[in-house]
Amino acid sequence: MNGRSRSSSPEISPLDFGEDLAPLPVYKAAATTALDFSGLLDEPLKLHEDLSSGCGGQLWPAGMVLAKHMLHYHRDMLQTSRVLELGAGGGIVGLTIAKGCRIDQPLYITDMIDMEPLMQHNIALNELDDRVRGRILNWGEPLSQEIIDFKPDTILAADCVYFEPAFPLLLQTLKDLLTLNPSAIVFFCFKKRRRADMQFLKSARRAFRVTELGDEDRPVFTREGLFLYTITAK
Repeated sequence: MNGRSRSSSPEISPLDFGEDLAPLPVYKAAATTALDFSGLLDEPLKLHEDLSSGCGGQLWPAGMVLAKHMLHYHRDMLQTSRVLELGAGGGIVGLTIAKGCRIDQPLYITDMIDMEPLMQHNIALNELDDRVRGRILNWGEPLSQEIIDFKPDTILAADCVYFEPAFPLLLQTLKDLLTLNPSAIVFFCFKKRRRADMQFLKSARRAFRVTELGDEDRPVFTREGLFLYTITAK
């Protein structure tokens, strides 16, 4: 499958980016944005952004990259997948898939309790209540019975590398999910903003198989310090 293959020779490494080359974005006021991902969605996704409950309520660049990648390269595969999004914030990646793909299973978008109202708002805003379930999932805590029973095989994580104390918690959740379903695949996109972010990638490489993904837009988004990987069990 095109999206899962290893790129031949990465032109740019996350290590090449200094702290000043990828600064934190300026926070925006609450607003609703319409996105069609260069025509990949027949009907635009409406995404409300609201920072009142934390920075997760903003539309971040890695979510845009991962959502477009999934539509472009994995649309057919997703029909039969059991999809779970981690650290969803407003839910851009999961909602994009639900909007643009035929899915046979309910799709879960998850985050901390502070993000739950925004997740539910965006589910309703796009009339996806029958296809998408917003749930609380705190990294590092045991998986709920609902998630265990669901046994996701496709896990999405965009811009989840931003707060160093949370790195071991995210790694634990990834371990739990890949232990629950060893054949699952994690699609992982992050923006390198500081050198500490690379500690997460180093830890992930020790625990999992980490593969850089090919994408026709890679020359563009790597210049912005964005990187796209799959993570699977060793």
